Amino acid sequence: MATIYITHPIKKMDSGLEEKGSEFEEAKKELELCKTKADKAADVKARLLLEKLEEDEAKVKAQEEMLACVKKQEERQKEFYQSMNAVKDEILKLDKRRHDLLDRLKRCQTQLEAKRAQSTKLKQKFKIYAQIPDTDVKFRAQWKEGRDDDSQPIRGVFAISQRPTVFLQGGQALITFEEEKVASQILKIAKCSVSCDHISLDVQPKRITMDPAVKFEVNLDVSRKELKVSNVPPSMPEERMKDRLGMSFCRPSRGGGEVESVEYDKNTGTGQITFLHPGVAESLALKARYRVDLDSEVNVQVGPIYQYQLHKFQTFCGSPKRTILLDDIEDTEDEDDLQDHLEIHFQKPSNYGGEIESIKYIFREKALQAFFCEDLL
Repeated sequence: MATIYITHPIKKMDSGLEEKGSEFEEAKKELELCKTKADKAADVKARLLLEKLEEDEAKVKAQEEMLACVKKQEERQKEFYQSMNAVKDEILKLDKRRHDLLDRLKRCQTQLEAKRAQSTKLKQKFKIYAQIPDTDVKFRAQWKEGRDDDSQPIRGVFAISQRPTVFLQGGQALITFEEEKVASQILKIAKCSVSCDHISLDVQPKRITMDPAVKFEVNLDVSRKELKVSNVPPSMPEERMKDRLGMSFCRPSRGGGEVESVEYDKNTGTGQITFLHPGVAESLALKARYRVDLDSEVNVQVGPIYQYQLHKFQTFCGSPKRTILLDDIEDTEDEDDLQDHLEIHFQKPSNYGGEIESIKYIFREKALQAFFCEDLL
């Protein structure tokens, strides 16, 4: 019996098993690694899915907030447009009101100018211009026995009466009849035909409207003890100025006397000196100037202090009853000749005339102011 040794094939099987075992181990390791990676991938996928869900929720929430903001913005924009339209309407109303106020202001200014013009015209009508000449006036008063109060002011009452006037232009004439009924008859005629030497003139009788006139009384009281001082230079404080004025006006060598009180206003440069005895202020007021001792000798103006009141103020206007105006007279002849023809015409009763008290005709190149007496009104 023979013994057989098989060596090499056994070795080959062992080596193949080893190789297959090692490959299996590697495959197993790879499988484990793949499982690990798959687990990690699954975890990552789950985490990503969770994050995606969270992001989707955040997105939905953001979209909702955005939609709310858009809606709120639309509401705010709508409110803004409404407010802007309301402001525009208010601006239009204010602009219209401003134009209305400007128009009203212009109308008021126009009315004011008209009123001012009317006021100026009335002031000119009622303004009194009088040139009173220097006249020696003698005052007489009854002396009462036992009267020792000579400090009373000098009192005077002046009655002022303005004579009514009519402005007579060229080509006009004034005729005053002795009777009122004659003037009334002439005024009823539209035109009067006056015969001259070679022609006949048509004249228009018109009623006269006189300018307003006034009457009033002025009660004047002139102080015997008080003197007004003006144009005093402000060279020192008021109290010191009062002392200097008092010392200056108490000097008899300059016509002064004992001073009772002194008033002085630095802003106006005026003052008032009250003397203890009457008579001093009267004599100094006649001089009009007085020398006072300030920082240097200064001449100041002095004058009387008086008070006045208006009494019995009356205004009147109207038309004279015996005087008429003849208008539209043509200058065909000499002024005196034409006046004679007018007088002859209106004296005749056949022309509804009567006795004439006065007549005055003015050529067209002339003009005058006619004054009326009270007995002619």
